[in-house]
Amino acid sequence: MKPITRSRRFEKNFRSRISPNLKLKKQFATRLQLFKDGVRDYPLDDHPLVGTMKGLRAFSIGGDLRVIYRETAVHYEFLDVGSHNQVY
Repeated sequence: MKPITRSRRFEKNFRSRISPNLKLKKQFATRLQLFKDGVRDYPLDDHPLVGTMKGLRAFSIGGDLRVIYRETAVHYEFLDVGSHNQVY
């Protein structure tokens, strides 16, 4: 498994959108572990993005919440987290 880095934007949005809600924080931790274990289908529903976000990918952390990330040769970089409307 490649290491995961987090952009400043991801960190800021995680603190404001996910951390205040304990349920969402636990859900994120569960989905992050699945991601690290190599799960890409249900329940993550990992998929490539299109249009202006081509080259990036997204996975679900539950309901309408998504993590936007980029995969490079050496790591995964988490770029943003939030609802569908907030990240797209």
